[in-house]
Amino acid sequence: MSTPSTTTATDRTAPGRTDAPVRALIIGCGTIATLHAEVLTQHPDFTVTALVDVDRTAAERAAQEVVALGAVEPVVYDSIAEAVASGTVDLGVICTPSGYHIDNALELIDAGLHMVIEKPLDVSVAKSREFAARVARVERSGQVVSVISQHRFDPGSALIHQAIEEGRFGRITSAVASMAWYRSQGYYDSGDWRGTWALDGGGAVMNQGIHTVDLLRWFCGRPVEVHAHIAQLDHERIEIEDTATATVRFESGALAVIHMTTAAYPGLTARIQVHGSLGSAIQDNDELRYFHAGDGEVSANLREAKTIGNQVETVLGRRPGGDEFAGSRNQPDTFAAGHTRQYDDIAAAIREHRRPLVTAEEALLSLALVRSMYVSATLGRPVNFDDVLDGKYDDVTVTVSRRA
Repeated sequence: MSTPSTTTATDRTAPGRTDAPVRALIIGCGTIATLHAEVLTQHPDFTVTALVDVDRTAAERAAQEVVALGAVEPVVYDSIAEAVASGTVDLGVICTPSGYHIDNALELIDAGLHMVIEKPLDVSVAKSREFAARVARVERSGQVVSVISQHRFDPGSALIHQAIEEGRFGRITSAVASMAWYRSQGYYDSGDWRGTWALDGGGAVMNQGIHTVDLLRWFCGRPVEVHAHIAQLDHERIEIEDTATATVRFESGALAVIHMTTAAYPGLTARIQVHGSLGSAIQDNDELRYFHAGDGEVSANLREAKTIGNQVETVLGRRPGGDEFAGSRNQPDTFAAGHTRQYDDIAAAIREHRRPLVTAEEALLSLALVRSMYVSATLGRPVNFDDVLDGKYDDVTVTVSRRA
């Protein structure tokens, strides 16, 4: 094992330091870890130096995959503590099952390491609430903690958010967030943790749909009230839902509809629509399909004179490409591009001692919206979002209606 270094993560990544890549420890060497390893090894600001997995064979296999990407072979450690003590890591990348995320992160936070946590922040709002409070304290010293929400970095998503911030859609009145994907029974049978509340944290909403839910909340603001239904209609031998619907009321007064399923054969797309008094936008399969905005000024002839027609080609500088019904967005190249853009932001946050775009606090709010859906469906009535966030329903055990 390497001799521990006296150089801390924040020392090595102080503003202005561009000579030393950030050294990453990947925790959990499953499918999503492979993607992180690929992005990190090809990114000029990062290098993978260490791996940890409860299955050492998986970690050793991942080490060889890193070598195949043209990088130096990372060291495989038997525990997070051993990897941290080696003094060879600055950043922990948590890719374990969702129910382990906070537990793993707590092993890193006191060591001063920066952190990237795959979505969601965790399966527990209670644990995530306490963790986000701790992160708020360590951020003051330049420690960076970010949760993967790579679709905030899609060009179309960023453009929609900017237009909303500038008031170019006028008052946001409504939105629709829909994910019509398909997961086979074999997918759920492939791992003991899949389809469980304890480690998966939920199904169509928590595991697959949380990215689309996150975009909805990013666009529309803070939720106030959620009324949902969830069901298991197509799969067997799982605890969680494969279909969910909800209505959401936001602080602004905007109303939204959420539809999530992993039982839509053969698997279509994730789609979000945002509508306002001066314009609308549609993002489908991570591609901006429709964009129709004004200049933020209300006048008698604004809607007719300035905002008629699809402006996508104008705002993107190109025609939208691809088939909007080409299947789910779980394509490796799409995932890699989004993760790379988010790692660009994380690298800049580390260099500049600033908060990343996607903080633990932001991830907590999106997690609480998912939890609000589950609580509402279980109780059979609308719930107040802040009550869920503040812990009023922490003890509610989620139940799912099943097909006859």
